[in-house]
Amino acid sequence: MAEEAWADPGGLDRETLRRLSRRSDALGIRQLALHALLLGATSWLIFASRGRLWLLPAMLVHGIALDFLFCALHESVHRTAFASRSLNDAVAWAAGALLLLPPEFFRAFHFAHHRFTQDATRDPELARPPPATLKAYLRQISGIPNWTQRVTVTLRHATAGRVREPFVAVGKRAAIIREARVLCAVYAAIFAASVIFRSQTALIYWIVPAVLGQPFLRMYLLAEHAGCVAKNDPYANTRTTYTNRWVRALTWQMPFHVEHHAFPAVPFHALREVNELIRARIEVSAPGYLAFHRALIRRLLAPRGLAPEEAS
Repeated sequence: MAEEAWADPGGLDRETLRRLSRRSDALGIRQLALHALLLGATSWLIFASRGRLWLLPAMLVHGIALDFLFCALHESVHRTAFASRSLNDAVAWAAGALLLLPPEFFRAFHFAHHRFTQDATRDPELARPPPATLKAYLRQISGIPNWTQRVTVTLRHATAGRVREPFVAVGKRAAIIREARVLCAVYAAIFAASVIFRSQTALIYWIVPAVLGQPFLRMYLLAEHAGCVAKNDPYANTRTTYTNRWVRALTWQMPFHVEHHAFPAVPFHALREVNELIRARIEVSAPGYLAFHRALIRRLLAPRGLAPEEAS
């Protein structure tokens, strides 16, 4: 299904939606360059910290920048990050490889999520239900379930050649098996080179930082839908989180998440304007990520919990 088919025609007039949906290589490249500069700066921080006590904090900061390439992957999978399809696909591949999230598989997963948001039987994001206890919350934000699933699923696709996820069309299975095998070959080559040259580069600048930064990505993603109602209405089943410009820049403007679900054909750089136009219709929002998680933890600790909207 094309992204445009999900747009809500009742929210914006056709001409406004057409204008906001214009994609731009220049704006996409600028956003990507800023993210690349951040990764370069945090990589230098690791280099400057080698052998010092602040190496671990430097790796954590780098890991946050690295893991939030998920937002570049997400936008490129929608093919709205850039006007060029080939540029979208190249960025999706690079980001997906770094995050162990094959882009064709993620596209199938994510488009099913858009079609069936908060549908307990058909939304693949709900295959792992939102945390109902503090223990489940801590486990989810640790990133352990994510890494376990990413490794096992990608290995199954690559080695067994079995794609049994119901959201993957039969015609797409061969491509998903192929991309999993390519990625596994790339990882094997990096591992072999690391052993041959006795290099810790991949470990220090990629693997350990990605693990350290993952909880921040998990907490960010949890705010998108947790506690929202289970009905087919993006203004109610999705949350917009109002945060500062630095977080919005790091996350490619995806805190405007109601806006993205209502109008998925609109590129990231126009979502703030969409928010200004539809803000009165948004039913679920949070004044920040700390506020969302404080409310969620209070609900999890309450004897009988709070109503879903009280955690928004």
